[in-house]
Amino acid sequence: MSDILAENLSGKSVMGSDGTELGMLYNITMDLKSGKLFDLVVDPDEELSTRSIEFERDDRGRFLVPVANVQAVRDYIVVQR
Repeated sequence: MSDILAENLSGKSVMGSDGTELGMLYNITMDLKSGKLFDLVVDPDEELSTRSIEFERDDRGRFLVPVANVQAVRDYIVVQR
């Protein structure tokens, strides 16, 4: 994947590869020493049945989507489900 500035990701919608709108990007977790990115932290869409989503969640119910699952970044961030 080509380089993308974090400011260009702020507020982007996150969509599953099956077309399910998962929610909005809230944050990205990373290792400060190595700079390795870990997870996209996604605020779930209010209309989404979160029971059907298999991603781990943080203590506030946000999805933790591994960065390795990112397939494309355009109008949406598309992640493999």
